Amino acid sequence: MHPTNMSALLALQCFEVLFLFLHDWIPLGTLNDLRGVSTVDSFGKRVAVTLISSAPFAVGLVASVIYFGRPYPNWLFLWLWISYGFLFCGILQAWWIPYLFRPQPERAARYEVMFGATHAFLPQRNGIRVNTLHVIFHAATFALLIVLGVVSAQQGWPKSW
Repeated sequence: MHPTNMSALLALQCFEVLFLFLHDWIPLGTLNDLRGVSTVDSFGKRVAVTLISSAPFAVGLVASVIYFGRPYPNWLFLWLWISYGFLFCGILQAWWIPYLFRPQPERAARYEVMFGATHAFLPQRNGIRVNTLHVIFHAATFALLIVLGVVSAQQGWPKSW
């Protein structure tokens, strides 16, 4: 077990959890548009979505802190792989497949209201402009899966139950 890899995994989990908890609530200049998000989703819906979408990652983060510096148990590896695997699949389905391959006009219209005023360096495609903050989040999620793969291999996961 290499402490640098464990630290990287923990740091990426912290970023992911902070992003999920805060990106719709804390003003980040041109990286987010709180007014646009609140136009589309009510306060109650944003609270529910934030709590529901953040909970599995917060559980994984807390468990990772508890086991930091020690081998992760099988259940924690499984938790992290399932939760971040589903997150990455959701990212692909919600952002990159519509952006690159399959137009989804309703989603594009919703994203335009929520994220149209945010900074983006990628051009609009199929009506979707993936903003900079989400590109950073998506890249961090991908990096987390790579680091999780390295840590899993280093710890010999999956181990026999």
